[in-house]
Amino acid sequence: MSSPTEMLEAEHRVIALIVGAAPVLISKIDEGGPVDNSLLTGIVEFMRLYADKCHHGKEEELLFPLLAEKGVPMHGCPIGGLINEHARGRVLVKGLDEAASALSINEADDVARGRLITNLRGIADLYPGHIWREDYMLFPMTDKILGKEEQDTLYAAFQKVDEGIGSQVIERLVRFAKSI
Repeated sequence: MSSPTEMLEAEHRVIALIVGAAPVLISKIDEGGPVDNSLLTGIVEFMRLYADKCHHGKEEELLFPLLAEKGVPMHGCPIGGLINEHARGRVLVKGLDEAASALSINEADDVARGRLITNLRGIADLYPGHIWREDYMLFPMTDKILGKEEQDTLYAAFQKVDEGIGSQVIERLVRFAKSI
């Protein structure tokens, strides 16, 4: 991995593991199966730390402002739409967390079970298209706009984000995603 966009694409592959598990979880929960609260807690933690703080943080705090300096508008396509999708993801993860918490108190809570399914389905519906837009629109555009020196500087800044979260935390979250 030598470029910032390759780093972000590699993170997408890990996020896709969690997103890909969502429909399976939905089916089990929809069929009335037991809710694995530790699994849901792990998904919430993964989405908040890895997908949002680590991945989206790199994009929103570093990549998008750099692209804006190069003349890419922050509102509209593609950046404005991607920021809106990040915000939508945060709402879905918050709803997932609240529903999982309610079910940990009362597993027979049908309203919470329904909210759990709704938020998991929202995540499963949102992220594949979001990842595609970044991989096939944003990142190729980024590679054309940013020169080698800018990419190297951005890559180093991305590594600092990872260091701030902690390599052990990131490795644990990646192992969790692969275990699903």
